[in-house]
Amino acid sequence: MEQKKSTKYILIAISVLFIFVMLILPLFSILFSALKEGFAFYLQAVTTEYVRSALLVTLLATVIAVVVNTFFGIMAAWLLTKFSFRGKQVLATLIDIPFSISPVIVGLAFLMTFGRLGWTYPAIRAINQFFGTNIRITFALPGVVLATIFVTFPFVSREIIPILNAQGKDEEEAAALMGAGGFTIFRKITLPQMKWGLIYGIILCTARALGEFGAVNALSKTRGQTFTLPLEIDALYMSGTDTSITSAFAVSSILVIIAVIVLILRNIFEYRSKNSKGIQ
Repeated sequence: MEQKKSTKYILIAISVLFIFVMLILPLFSILFSALKEGFAFYLQAVTTEYVRSALLVTLLATVIAVVVNTFFGIMAAWLLTKFSFRGKQVLATLIDIPFSISPVIVGLAFLMTFGRLGWTYPAIRAINQFFGTNIRITFALPGVVLATIFVTFPFVSREIIPILNAQGKDEEEAAALMGAGGFTIFRKITLPQMKWGLIYGIILCTARALGEFGAVNALSKTRGQTFTLPLEIDALYMSGTDTSITSAFAVSSILVIIAVIVLILRNIFEYRSKNSKGIQ
């Protein structure tokens, strides 16, 4: 019994030490470095034109990605859990593709699809010539949004699917026998069942979108126009001067603060989501 107790305390100590060294200490280092030149410099660093533009692009790409992935995540989860059809397992596998592909590969794939060497470029050029427009996908905001959508696609659906599988189809089938329509069944039965998992999935999707770097880096080249916060941080740090490095830490602190807020919300809704699955 004493040996088991000592093992427990040793494991706790190792876990706490590892978390402190690998997670907590680096985050505190970012905050300390961000305020190294004083609060006035910090405010100046996080309110420059480049940072404001990067923050706007980041928030815009995140909002669009969350809205799109929430809609398709709900539809995909509903389809995979409530209906039987040929190719169902293939569809479920395809949803997980963003988990297994490097974001840099994703960016290059979009570049080779929508860029000047891509197979869709002649169609985009023909549309621009016909309508007199200047539609661009790569190295423009649409490319940033598409890359963000791709890398965050599975998060919503993968949180909903286990909940709907656990709930089964009995209630929906009973409602259908009583004459309820498909949308009514979804609104009154299916949606309340997956509510907490849906919110949790949205939070995960948001967190992933805010921090995306690799895929966006391949499709964005104009600082002050298409750069997101992670790209702006990288540009500041790579400048190499003392002030730019401190500015990079200051801008990084924005993402750290957002990450802490997301972490708190995640824990709250993870607990609610587990309760909705019947896990005590």
